[in-house]
Amino acid sequence: MTKPQEENESRFPKLRPVDVRPIVYGGRPSLLLRDPLQLTDQVVVVPQHWGPLLMLCDGTRDSTALRAALVIQFGEYVGLEAVERLLAALDEALLLDNNHFVEARERVLTAYRQAPFRPPLLAGQSYPANPRELARLLQDYLDAVDSVRSDHSSGRGLVSPHIDYARGGPVYAHVWKCGSEMVKAADLVVLLGTDHHGNDGLTLTRQHYATPFGVLPTAQDVVEALAEVIGVETAFAGELRHRSEHSLEMAAVWLHYIRAGQPCELVPILCGSFGRFIEDVAGPEDDPVLNAVLDTLRQATAGRRVVVVAAGDLSHAGPAFGGRAQGVVERGQVRAADDELIQLMCAGDAAGFFGAIKRVGDRHNVCGLPPIYLALRLLSPVEGEAVAYDRCPADAVGASLVSVCGIVFK
Repeated sequence: MTKPQEENESRFPKLRPVDVRPIVYGGRPSLLLRDPLQLTDQVVVVPQHWGPLLMLCDGTRDSTALRAALVIQFGEYVGLEAVERLLAALDEALLLDNNHFVEARERVLTAYRQAPFRPPLLAGQSYPANPRELARLLQDYLDAVDSVRSDHSSGRGLVSPHIDYARGGPVYAHVWKCGSEMVKAADLVVLLGTDHHGNDGLTLTRQHYATPFGVLPTAQDVVEALAEVIGVETAFAGELRHRSEHSLEMAAVWLHYIRAGQPCELVPILCGSFGRFIEDVAGPEDDPVLNAVLDTLRQATAGRRVVVVAAGDLSHAGPAFGGRAQGVVERGQVRAADDELIQLMCAGDAAGFFGAIKRVGDRHNVCGLPPIYLALRLLSPVEGEAVAYDRCPADAVGASLVSVCGIVFK
């Protein structure tokens, strides 16, 4: 990057896509900002009423112009020194789209690609890092499940949550216990997971996925075939999100445990937002890249014992997600909407599943839409059985919820 460009970036700060969470800090409503790529563990906390200032950091204003725009457009008076301190903090935390961030990203990406595998991000945080302790936790969930009535040994796939085990453990246990025989028999698992911070499209990695039970190798031949149809640059442009995204990891841990630590090859795919399809006339069935990816997956995995896993949650409703508090009526509405989606999934109706979400403008924020839709398309024709469902709390006062389900495809 040339010196004039660096100076321009310094003068006209541009905020990167960041993870923003409302919190109460020092007794006042605030916003906690952190890097979704987790290039650093630094965070920035700003008063909630400074939110418009963050929005104005679009690369077109210097600190003086930012302060003036804040006053003129939003009636917020913030001193120039305070604005400059905030910009310095954002830069230090790698939250600005500038050379400082680019250099850090390249260093971390190089280290990620040179490592022997992708280490489990949430081991020791969301679940035990010690394999014996983790096995005990997962087995306790499994032991609480009633005996499986249906024979799913010839099954071909499943929908698993990707919420934390503390809230979703019983649903995980139901679906993975019901799908245990197919999972044990598989020699390849196509693992589709929600990319919570990707704009759209599919993101690949050549890295193997490690769990506390060992390493699940990535099927390099399948990944390379997919990269050819997506475009190599596009397919790996957001590869670092594999490092920081939890959706695939939470399912991979269960997969590895159900297989008693025996590895099988994976095709790990992060699935970005379908927002463009919700807003546009054209749907995902009209997207040439998605269609080519599905065709390539079918061809590249033909003749193998393949299981397709969609790691996706359902509705995200309530103030934590920008919606109304979830009282009895609202929770009933979420359940009714989820029931419709589950019925469509069990019918193997990918178009109907997407259409039901598009019809209401995705008002319940179904984050599992992309991986579940693609799994239904990949497995078609297919039928499923719903084996578990729950609505999990998503804030401290019970006003928000995340719903999850478990479905086994035959």
